[in-house]
Amino acid sequence: MALELQDRLFELPDIQPPCNFRRALLKLSGEALMGSQESGIDADVIRRFAQEIVIARQDLDVELAVVVGGGNFWRGKQHPEMDRNQADFAGMLATVMNGLCLQDHLEKLNQPTRVMSAISMEKVAEPYIRRRAIRHLEKGRVVILAGGTGNPTFTTDTAAALRSVEIEAEVLLMAKNGVDGVYSADPKTNPDAVRYKELTYLDIINDDLQVMDPTAATHAMENNMPIVVFDGLREGGLEEALVNPYSGTVIK
Repeated sequence: MALELQDRLFELPDIQPPCNFRRALLKLSGEALMGSQESGIDADVIRRFAQEIVIARQDLDVELAVVVGGGNFWRGKQHPEMDRNQADFAGMLATVMNGLCLQDHLEKLNQPTRVMSAISMEKVAEPYIRRRAIRHLEKGRVVILAGGTGNPTFTTDTAAALRSVEIEAEVLLMAKNGVDGVYSADPKTNPDAVRYKELTYLDIINDDLQVMDPTAATHAMENNMPIVVFDGLREGGLEEALVNPYSGTVIK
């Protein structure tokens, strides 16, 4: 860890964050949907995520898009015997499964929702078209962006960075599993780990902080897309990240 990065631990002045954002993109990992299960979807967990998304959309009046991962069903890297492209396409299908399940829970809460897929699946999802996605957001619909980028070898982190820029979001929200930001060490194993209030994109890339893959971080940096890393598993975590980004870690 670079000395200058360590020196910035909690040394930023208190900054008054905006009350909310006009438009945001939430990156939700597939693993977060598992809860305590070894795979699949925990019904209580996805129901709570749906409730928090509805609060953000209806109470905070944030236009919200969601990029979902698929690691709760399939991770291509865990199948090295397969062709990499085939394994990644299977992972894209897993993200569509998660998107459909999240849509079902959102619509049970009377929140209009559209699933848009980067790979053609007209029977269950609309094709991803940037201008159509923006129009859905303007009409108050939550837009679930599935299928990753539509290309193998790219992660859903990269899809989140790409889509956040394309839909003209003001912030990319990275929901982590039980960790409320970026730390100097793994807080689950090191009690002396300290949370950063703010980092730069280059901190993430050069110090290999593993918040997201380097391609995603580079794309966010090149397009000045601020990132908020927060605890997605904590009740009220999404609302707090929107109201007070510095409750997590801000990357810009």
